[in-house]
Amino acid sequence: MELQPSEVTAVLKQEIEGFEASASTAKVGQVLQVGDGVARVYGLEDCMMSELIEFPDGVMGMALNLEEDNVGCVLLGNAASVKEGDTVKSTGRIISVPTGDAMLGRVVNALGQPLDGKGPTGATDDDLRPIEQTAPSVVEREPVSEPMSTGIKAIDAMIPVGRGQRELIIGDRQTGKTALILDAIINQKNTGGGDPNNPEQVLCVYVATGQKQSTVVEVLRRLEESGAMPYTIIVNAAASEEASMQFISPYSGTAMAERFRDAGRHVLIAYDDLTKQAYAYRQVMLLLRRPPGREAYPGDIFNLHSRLLERSAKVSKTATDISPEKYSKGGGSITSLPVVETQEGDVSAYIPTNVISITDGQIFLEANLFYSGVRPAVNVGISVSRVGGAAQTPAMKKVAGGLRINLAQFRELEAFAQFGSDLDAATQQTLSRGARLVEVLKQGQYKPLVNADQIVSIYAGTSGMMDEIAVDQVPDFVEGFVDFVNSTQPDLIAELNGWKTKWSEEIEAQVKAAADQYRSQYAG
Repeated sequence: MELQPSEVTAVLKQEIEGFEASASTAKVGQVLQVGDGVARVYGLEDCMMSELIEFPDGVMGMALNLEEDNVGCVLLGNAASVKEGDTVKSTGRIISVPTGDAMLGRVVNALGQPLDGKGPTGATDDDLRPIEQTAPSVVEREPVSEPMSTGIKAIDAMIPVGRGQRELIIGDRQTGKTALILDAIINQKNTGGGDPNNPEQVLCVYVATGQKQSTVVEVLRRLEESGAMPYTIIVNAAASEEASMQFISPYSGTAMAERFRDAGRHVLIAYDDLTKQAYAYRQVMLLLRRPPGREAYPGDIFNLHSRLLERSAKVSKTATDISPEKYSKGGGSITSLPVVETQEGDVSAYIPTNVISITDGQIFLEANLFYSGVRPAVNVGISVSRVGGAAQTPAMKKVAGGLRINLAQFRELEAFAQFGSDLDAATQQTLSRGARLVEVLKQGQYKPLVNADQIVSIYAGTSGMMDEIAVDQVPDFVEGFVDFVNSTQPDLIAELNGWKTKWSEEIEAQVKAAADQYRSQYAG
């Protein structure tokens, strides 16, 4: 076969005409050192703080130390495949997580990747938000004025939480901190019937940091049984995961919550718990050779928690006029319930005092109360809400007005009464009433109460209608009385459930009449 020069020329011309030159540039570096989930990289000159760095085999890292001649990265994922000399790429993207409605009802890790076996979340690149965002400015906020009902009598009556507040839950291990959070999440079903598309429905984010996998599975099971998962996101950075994933998980959960807040929705977020996040952060920072301070924590440990919790706020209704590019609708809020674990009830340790000074109050759960059967084990003496009555319904505020002081007097006299038997009538009356109030405030786990049921229960304790009832019969009496009022006076219950309802003489007369009627027929 002869090759004609003209044919060769035609083929070459065709190839040249169809040739498209393309060149791509990538900012690359080289791994100098790797170990314990931390890598030092040389060559990434234009790297940003918190930028995502791509390592071989799909492992991602986050730039935390920007030094003169190298970048200190924490590895997010399996670090075993990364070795010295590997080539790494800069992504030019700050670490971000998927957000939006697609995340509701899902269990995800700190990067927003699904862990529940239900397939991809369906979130797009447009749904990505950086995990670090600036908190709303002073002019974008408004004072806390709406109640965030937890469904727990002891809290809603004496330590009320409002929408946009940051209320710390603090106590030793195994004192019921997670149970308190679950009750609060389950109770939010009352705001919008559990339908996440209802604009009145409070959405919830539960961030499990450093928890056992079995604990998270139990939380998921409880929420599914209660019908609370459709409006809840669980962000899980378990104890078995890298310290880097544990320390960024609260920020990831907050970014997901902010997406809803900026659209005018109300969100409840729980960080369970920030002590373990602090441990993880300390580990990462020591590996990155940052200088240790008190208790070996780095100098910015306070900032770690303050910049996280400052993002929880009540956004003003006029925020869209101030920052239209950030807020699609004003009036949203993030209420946060951070958890801190103490050792032997020591609230004066480093991390507890840090978080107490950042938050707007704390609920202190005492081990001694818990083991003596008072559950929830709220210590009324050092628990406080710095928002106070502004976050309470007017009816609850009136009925529960003297509750706190009565309980405080009871605790003081109870200790005193152990040493003497000759007590005057007034002291005996205070002890008798106080013992019954303690019983009234006891509540079963995963049984949150609506506002009206709480008001009726507390009225039963503070009005003196149970002074003649034996202390061990008080829980049964209160439960029966609440059921009685619900069945005989549904209109009154509906009215008391309203946020703006005031405790008028007319309402008090109705409740008192129901109390007299029930007490007369109570078999005991």
